[in-house]
Amino acid sequence: MSAGRLDRARAWLEQDPDAETRAELEALIGAVSSGSADAEIELADRFDARLAFGTAGLRGELAAGPNRMNRVLVTQAARGLADWLLASGRDASVVIGYDGRKNSRVFAEDTARIMAGAGVRAVLLPRLLPTPVLAFAVRHVDVGAGVMVTASHNPPRDNGYKVYLGGPDEGSQIVSPVDAEIAAAIDAVAAGSIVDLPRSDDFETADDTVVDAYVARTAQVASTRPSAQPVVVYTAMHGVGWETTARVLEEAGFDRPIVVEQQLHPDPDFPTVAFPNPEEPGALDLAYETARAHSADLIIANDPDADRLAVAIPDHSDPTGYRRLTGNEVGALLGWRAAESLSSRDEGAPEGTLACSIVSSPALAAVARRYGLEFADTLTGFKWVSRAPGLVFGYEEALGYLVNPETVRDKDGISAAVAFLDLAARLAADGSDVARRLDAFSETFGHFASDQVSVRVDDLSRITATMSRLRESPPSEIGGVRIDRVDDLVDGFGSLPPSDVLRFHLGDGSRVMVRPSGTEPKLKVYIDVSSETGTLAERIVDAEARLAILRAGVSDLVA
Repeated sequence: MSAGRLDRARAWLEQDPDAETRAELEALIGAVSSGSADAEIELADRFDARLAFGTAGLRGELAAGPNRMNRVLVTQAARGLADWLLASGRDASVVIGYDGRKNSRVFAEDTARIMAGAGVRAVLLPRLLPTPVLAFAVRHVDVGAGVMVTASHNPPRDNGYKVYLGGPDEGSQIVSPVDAEIAAAIDAVAAGSIVDLPRSDDFETADDTVVDAYVARTAQVASTRPSAQPVVVYTAMHGVGWETTARVLEEAGFDRPIVVEQQLHPDPDFPTVAFPNPEEPGALDLAYETARAHSADLIIANDPDADRLAVAIPDHSDPTGYRRLTGNEVGALLGWRAAESLSSRDEGAPEGTLACSIVSSPALAAVARRYGLEFADTLTGFKWVSRAPGLVFGYEEALGYLVNPETVRDKDGISAAVAFLDLAARLAADGSDVARRLDAFSETFGHFASDQVSVRVDDLSRITATMSRLRESPPSEIGGVRIDRVDDLVDGFGSLPPSDVLRFHLGDGSRVMVRPSGTEPKLKVYIDVSSETGTLAERIVDAEARLAILRAGVSDLVA
């Protein structure tokens, strides 16, 4: 047993203002003192490491200790961010939002008091709201930074802390080297106790005009008042999306969707889903059930903080009666919509940039080429996508879409829902639908097929070892398909900053990318193929067959 570890735990206990985490830490310390080996392992996990503050901010399980999310850690982060703001020369002001997860409001209010106590102007949003509203508020309120307390679609016991920058960063999330500078400021605070940090109730609480402005701007994403409307089912996945989404859809002229009542209101326990992520198997089962009951034409789903959008369409070949579109399919359709909109203006040749993360489908690049637009691929995360010069539309395959960069410089599941409903309504007015639009995309640009293989690990060293092996002894083929070139992004590549990513270009034009997940203990592999010759049916068969071969080969590659 480490006496130093116990001393650190007791010092943490002395400064913890939360009765719940104090009680569970006291019990853990008692069990360790009584000789429990399991308790010693748990204490080591909590106190031998610290949740790292990076470009994704903080995210972790709610519990006591520096390697968990709790009021002590959040207070240290808030004061560190305040110190950085005051020293950076930026406007010393911050707007703070929070979602419906456990302790989100507590963490937000702690942040506001710490900021105000440090001399930073702090503005707290009026109630629990979607992440896109906070991202919008950074520019609307014109502050130096924004903080959103959310763990997005993570498991129920998690929470997190995302940081945005105003001014020249226009409300985008932080990127390097700012993350390291803030992390250093947080570490300096963590070297002492939070007990003596000054706090103040002299912070502002924003009124509803911030939300009203977001609603008005987001409703404008719809191109026209819809003349035909599909039957739509909506689920908020127990998150905070519904209230704001309902207002936006009404303002844009859409009918009120049929809602999944069991998942409509915020609930930090997420009782109807094992994992509150619309990408996860089973997460949309209640939405499918509701859609079948109403013969719905479309399902739209937000994740718990409403920064992501999932879409499902009728599919009689699926046992549920519906098929969730992939993020790449939705991104391709929304990117095509954006390109068409630009080309329809009477202002000469269309200008602007379509952007997506490097692990997203090459389909968007094909759209940009066809319409004479710029294309940018970025590192994963909207902190990068949102910064593409001249951006008019951006997405990443993990259900994130940025359709109105002049309003929000982050993924936004509400504005994306408006854009997709606008497209669906226009198709319905023309006697078409989303499924036929997907076929038209494949006929126009080629059929693009994508897949992802994820390897979840208990020991993170396995991920490091796999990446090292692939770098030191790169394969010559995957699934029998020759590898022509390997791009290693570890030191940067072209205009891309350094990242732990390997990109394999194959002889048949396919692409395979391997990277560690930024938020979960996973190694992720992304596979992309395309087919541009033959009939639509021939393109689909060709692409799907090649995808299956690569999927099997990738499983051997990262086993």
